[in-house]
Amino acid sequence: MKKGLIGVQMSTIAPAKIPDFDAYEVMGRITDIGYHCIEISQVPMTKQNVAGFRRSIDELGMKVSSCTASVAPILPGMPGEYLNNPEDFKKIVEDCRALDCGMLRIGMLPMTCMGNYGKALDFAKQANEQALRLKEEGIDLYYHNHNVEFVRYDGRYLLDIIRDNAPDMGFELDTHWIHRGGENPVSFIGRYAGRIRLLHLKDYRIAEVQLPTNAQPGTPEYVSAFFESFQNIVQFAEVGEGTLPIKACIEAGLAGGSEYFLVEQDETYGRDRFESLKISHDNLVKLGYGEWFEA
Repeated sequence: MKKGLIGVQMSTIAPAKIPDFDAYEVMGRITDIGYHCIEISQVPMTKQNVAGFRRSIDELGMKVSSCTASVAPILPGMPGEYLNNPEDFKKIVEDCRALDCGMLRIGMLPMTCMGNYGKALDFAKQANEQALRLKEEGIDLYYHNHNVEFVRYDGRYLLDIIRDNAPDMGFELDTHWIHRGGENPVSFIGRYAGRIRLLHLKDYRIAEVQLPTNAQPGTPEYVSAFFESFQNIVQFAEVGEGTLPIKACIEAGLAGGSEYFLVEQDETYGRDRFESLKISHDNLVKLGYGEWFEA
């Protein structure tokens, strides 16, 4: 029976969110939950971290589906490793090989391209050039969407424009961001069949409006605080705890060629991040995907 491999997107438990981050120790904690696959993002690829991930491959049976890189800085002058820098390109390829990883994904287009059709088109063409370079190294390049790519130019989504102008690049679709961009994730995933080896499983929920406790009811301060809460009730949710048709999304991804299904939760709103990953894991098991956690 055809199946995929469910893993964890490391942005959920990245160093900025986990005190005293140790790659091998963190891998041990997620394998204890039941995950045996990761996508690396928001983790500095230092020698120590790469070695920790490599050790988890050798000792814990971990699989690295994909690593992360950018064509150019997300913001001007932002430090990092970029594909358009020859030395960075070499290191990125070496890191992928060290982790037996044949896929690289771009997390977002540069902020300077947002709202600018010409710059976004240039980005797509540059990304395609990098995709061709990476193919020579045995690595496939993918692009991960947010909601910003659902802006329309002449009636067409920016994401579709990127797709059509980067024919050698694949796509890593994200269920939450597709929904937040105004599309049905199940049907939209079907539109990208054949180019989506990676799929992000991210749920969506509407939280309760929190009434202000530090302002007197009826005052301008109270009203302002109330509407601020109202404007922030859209939340990321543990998989299976929100409103998205997760099973249908998974089946659409599988039918479209997805091999890796990465659980991601940008924010857990005070809940322990490993607890959130366990809730998502257990819900996916209940949905019938228990065998998808083992390679």
